[in-house]
Amino acid sequence: MTLQRIPLTWFRIALAVALVVTMYLATTRQAFPVIDGVNDKVKHVFAFYVLTLLADYSTPKIRFSLSKGLAILSYGLLIEVVQHFLPYRTFSLFDLAADGIGITAYALSQPVITRLYILRRC
Repeated sequence: MTLQRIPLTWFRIALAVALVVTMYLATTRQAFPVIDGVNDKVKHVFAFYVLTLLADYSTPKIRFSLSKGLAILSYGLLIEVVQHFLPYRTFSLFDLAADGIGITAYALSQPVITRLYILRRC
């Protein structure tokens, strides 16, 4: 069995699913023991690293740039605004900063990631 590149369609499906799951986890009152054991800011960094990777590979004709990063950060801001209006959640600039760190971490690691065969751009 050989490694094959991941088709564009799968990145777009994964991005849509990740956006929905992220919003659900950010707005639900339900606890998830596996996720709750991880530091909140680490969760933000990881989630936004993955969201940025998926957004970047979902739009391959547009190079990764500040505009893609800001689009994902805007999603993080949307989550924080929604949380502000929930009685069991709060708006946090620290969460938004952690989102930005995840996006920046992707931007810094992107040159290395594109060298992986499975993620190499055509």
